Amino acid sequence: MKKISKILGLGAAGLLLSTNFASAADAIDTVITKGKEVFDGVRKVVFVLGGFGLVGLAMAAIFGKIQWKWFGALAIGLTILGLAGSIINYIVEDTTMGTGQDTIK
Repeated sequence: MKKISKILGLGAAGLLLSTNFASAADAIDTVITKGKEVFDGVRKVVFVLGGFGLVGLAMAAIFGKIQWKWFGALAIGLTILGLAGSIINYIVEDTTMGTGQDTIK
C-alpha cells in the first residue's frame, strides 16, 4: 500500500510540476484508449471461456450434478458483460438528448 501511494504521489507531483499540460492531456487520452482496448480484449476472452462454461454447466445441470441457478448466474453475468460497453456508450456519448431523435439504430 505504501508503494502505491508513493508512486501515485510522485506521479501527481510530476504532473503538477510539468510545464506542458497539453502533453498530460495526450497521456490521459492514451491511457483511456489503452483501457478501452484492454476491456475489449478481456471481454473477448471471457466470452470464449464463458461459452465453454455455459456448455459445461448446462451438461452438469442436465445430469443433476450442479444446481440450475449456477447456470443461470453465469448466463446473466455474461449478458451483463456483453451489454456493459453498449450501456456505458449510451450513457456517456448520448448527444441526442432532448432533440427528439431516436438513439436506437
